[in-house]
Amino acid sequence: MADGSVWDDPDRAAELNRERAEAVARRDRAKRLLGLLDDARTLLELDREGETVDEEFAETLEGLDRAIADVEVSMMLSGDDDHRNAILSIHPGAGGVDAQDWAEMLLRMYLRWAERQGYRTELVDRLEGEGAGIKSATVRVIGPDAYGWLKAERGVHRLVRISPFDAAARRHTAFASVDVIPEVDDTIEIEIDDKDLRIDTFRSSGAGGQHVNVTDSAVRITHLPTGIVVSCQDERSQHRNREKAFRILRARLYERALREREEQRRKEAGEKKQIDFGSQIRSYVLAPYRMVKDHRTGLDMGDVDRVLDGDLTPFMKAWLLARGEPSSS
Repeated sequence: MADGSVWDDPDRAAELNRERAEAVARRDRAKRLLGLLDDARTLLELDREGETVDEEFAETLEGLDRAIADVEVSMMLSGDDDHRNAILSIHPGAGGVDAQDWAEMLLRMYLRWAERQGYRTELVDRLEGEGAGIKSATVRVIGPDAYGWLKAERGVHRLVRISPFDAAARRHTAFASVDVIPEVDDTIEIEIDDKDLRIDTFRSSGAGGQHVNVTDSAVRITHLPTGIVVSCQDERSQHRNREKAFRILRARLYERALREREEQRRKEAGEKKQIDFGSQIRSYVLAPYRMVKDHRTGLDMGDVDRVLDGDLTPFMKAWLLARGEPSSS
């Protein structure tokens, strides 16, 4: 940072600032942990000498537990892309209108989780369902480590409940898929050839007032070589929607390249490919009993309403810890 020329490149300067902030945070966490360990040793020595330090020792142990948890989290979120913003997409699966309703419930759950974390969100695209719920939704989650946390949610989520859309009040099962990718910035080069793109404009069907519904402000970009389709309709300006759609396209192409690289690495190592997208990772049961169970870690919680209101961090943390290594993208 002492090199003044670094400020001529804003993106590089921002990256260096981020790295410096992370290094300072790691140092501070280590100093706090070591300080609490020293305090605990001192209190143990005083206890052996007959001093009454029970209350102070209990407080120190609580602080030590919190400090260890902070270090665990910093280790879990140490992947190359974990610090980035996240792009989260939700699509209903099997279950008809119940699945569409379930997809909308998941959208609310993640928006509430992001709010609890202090993250900012942008609803980039939302396609209303037929009768209820949504057919799809895409959200930008903006804040430090957003992708590092949310990547734990990638997969299929299952809901079991008495269907509000069944006149006979029977129990139904519905599925919805969640996909999460890191949002890339200008420090990562993604080559996109204009001839490989088809760009369409259309009228937005979402919220935004009269103006958004009477002009072709929404944008859909198709990347012809890969078949990736991205749409954005949350802004009144076609230019802004186009800009956001390109941002998401770059992220999807980056994620595709990462997955292809990982698949090649597994093949070279003779590893069996693990199915992730399309596999059931978690069940949310509202009837005949109430429980949320993560099938990857075995963690379950009985307070379903609390989970659906955004209390997801325990499930994310359990998944990251269960991997047995610092997280990577």
